[in-house]
Amino acid sequence: MEQYILSIDQSTSATKAILFDSKGGLVHRCNAEHGQYYPQPGWVEHDPVVIYENTVRVIGEVIRDSGVDQHEIKVLAVTNQRETVVVWDKNTGKPVYNALVWQCQRAGEICRTIAAKGFGSVVKEKTGLVLSPYFSAAKVKWILDHVEGAREKADNRELLMGTIDSWLIWNLTGRKVHATDYSNASRTQLFNIKELKWDEELLNIFTIPASMLPDVKYSDEIFGYTSAEQGLDREIPISGILGDSHAALFGQNCFGKGMAKATYGTGSSIMMNLGGTPLDSRNGLVTSVAWGMNGTVEFVFEGNINCTGATIKWLADDMELIKNPKEAEYLAFSVSSNEGVYLVPAFVGLGAPYWDSDAKASITGITRSAKKANIVRAAEESIAYQIKDVLELMIAEAGIELQELRVDGGPTRDGFLMQFQADMLDTAVACSKIEELSALGSCMMAGLAAGIWKNREEIEKLREPGRVFVPAMMQEQRSSLYKGWKEAVERTMSKRPKDA
Repeated sequence: MEQYILSIDQSTSATKAILFDSKGGLVHRCNAEHGQYYPQPGWVEHDPVVIYENTVRVIGEVIRDSGVDQHEIKVLAVTNQRETVVVWDKNTGKPVYNALVWQCQRAGEICRTIAAKGFGSVVKEKTGLVLSPYFSAAKVKWILDHVEGAREKADNRELLMGTIDSWLIWNLTGRKVHATDYSNASRTQLFNIKELKWDEELLNIFTIPASMLPDVKYSDEIFGYTSAEQGLDREIPISGILGDSHAALFGQNCFGKGMAKATYGTGSSIMMNLGGTPLDSRNGLVTSVAWGMNGTVEFVFEGNINCTGATIKWLADDMELIKNPKEAEYLAFSVSSNEGVYLVPAFVGLGAPYWDSDAKASITGITRSAKKANIVRAAEESIAYQIKDVLELMIAEAGIELQELRVDGGPTRDGFLMQFQADMLDTAVACSKIEELSALGSCMMAGLAAGIWKNREEIEKLREPGRVFVPAMMQEQRSSLYKGWKEAVERTMSKRPKDA
């Protein structure tokens, strides 16, 4: 009898249910999009109830449409958008407010106040993360401070908080299990990555009661079992819990120290495996837990970019310069250069390595000869420049030479972007044959937990590499283009170096 893994991939824009077989092959998938809410500039919200309802819906659809017998599903895995946080009433099960999305900048003033009190270095030292509204802790504090009755309920131990994995696990288990994994915990800015526990001082800094927090488990543990509410005929164990970027790193088989990947999505996460010892970065990178498994924890350097795929979506949906993302590739190829045009997509501030939440997007270098295609090309190029920014820092701080960048996500279908990425890095860019790397990574972790695979060596044998792009640009041109990008970023930042 075939054994299947059902992986839930809950991303920024949609929820997917994906069935994999025991060879890591994608059998079937179903998808349900959810709304994006922008109550004010820089504010981004999701409805967590809709996200859970969509999860139940796609579970039912993928089982029905695939024709797979439920009893052949060995385990259910979950990978999720990170930092996005939900606060809910543990008695009613209802959120007290919408989920605050990782892109949401409303907690910027909270972070500035905490920094002014001198706690920024404490946060960085303990969590490996730069104090920023990007992470979950300041978002939770905003909810407790601004939602009527929330602070009182939290103090009375009536509220729970968690990243999206916790919210789904709690609901999928019939409200029996409140838990998260090490990778998601490490992105909340409340978790001490050196002591591997929730940190009392950090909780006090952000004024968050410890009673709200989930238990932290290894990703290859059994977190709980699905309840009858999902319409399933049997209880299915839940395991393979990983933040989406960590799951993609695992799915890319970046198991060795120094191996790196970039996930291209709404935003982008660039990760480099550091092995079993965390490294401190003083130049804008963050250190996170890669995953916890077999009773041990490994670490990564990470740089997060707020807008990559979102930039191309902006060109299509808001500016109406293109009809779809595929047209961006065509237009970028249609001109021989960017004509000196640079687009810095700081729509919700700048992430790594700049961490300027107040920066605003800009287009610079436009002359009368500039065409629509030049602007579109500049948008495509901005993605590659941002990833180069992050990787250059990683290479310098880890002291490791990059041999190859493994990449995944929808934008990797864009031939212009991938070639330009290889040219900017002067390094081979290896595309995954399968797009669903986050789902595959959580599937593989859950498969290890369920005994479908014995070890990581067995998983590595399943990997099927896709197209590889090799650099073809002269160094002089590469340096000139990148210099123009750095100058454009400097003009965009809210506090330029000369003003600091």
